[in-house]
Amino acid sequence: MTAPSDSDKTTHFGYEQVPIAEKEKRVGSVFRSVASRYDIMNDVMSFGTHRLIKRFTLELSALRPGQKVLDLAGGTGDFSIHVSPIVGKEGQVVLADINEVMLQVGRDRIIDKGLSNNVDFVKLNAEALPFAQNTFDCVCIAYGLRNITDKGAALASIQRVLTPGGRILILEFSKPQNKLLDRAYRTYSSFWPVIGRLITGDAQSYRYLVESIDMHPDQEILLSMMTTAGLVDCKYHNVMNGICAVHTGMKPFSNASE
Repeated sequence: MTAPSDSDKTTHFGYEQVPIAEKEKRVGSVFRSVASRYDIMNDVMSFGTHRLIKRFTLELSALRPGQKVLDLAGGTGDFSIHVSPIVGKEGQVVLADINEVMLQVGRDRIIDKGLSNNVDFVKLNAEALPFAQNTFDCVCIAYGLRNITDKGAALASIQRVLTPGGRILILEFSKPQNKLLDRAYRTYSSFWPVIGRLITGDAQSYRYLVESIDMHPDQEILLSMMTTAGLVDCKYHNVMNGICAVHTGMKPFSNASE
């Protein structure tokens, strides 16, 4: 029995199984479709709470002036906008995304706010980061990990580019711990495609969003994946009973010369 070739391998796009190469294209199409109204939809769907959750995530970063930060799958630049003043003129922020349209929206926002002096913009694939090892003091990824096909490869790549003792922060939708809340949340999120059609003219992209959340690893599985990638001191903080979770970890000092 022969092993399947790369062209035959599949992965999930929401609930649908698709060829691996096709997923990247379809995810790209989703974000190109909603980029211009992405932030508005986030405010509507979360009743504005996503902004508070991102601030809580940044409080866990312990960032200091002069540090280098990779805002991975950073899209429209929410994290970069907050991180840039923290690391200051001696620091550096790299806003990175695989989608050129989302990255352009983020670039425009940051330039408009006058924060471009310490922010660079890079189009890349998170599964193979084009940076030297031990480059970043912190890598943050907010609501982006679930869209990556090979999450294990992305986590290993992040671990490689972190400095020894550097920290990773992953903010992502997760699994509510209370069954009644989980049921209510599923009912509410089932209306997101309808809201998406009204605001962005695109229901299908938000149908994918709902399905991708359901398919994403839960808190404990993601924790295990981080450990497998070589990260240590891994833990998570449930937000809103686990509707979202912030996972943190660090690169061990023993990897300094690896």
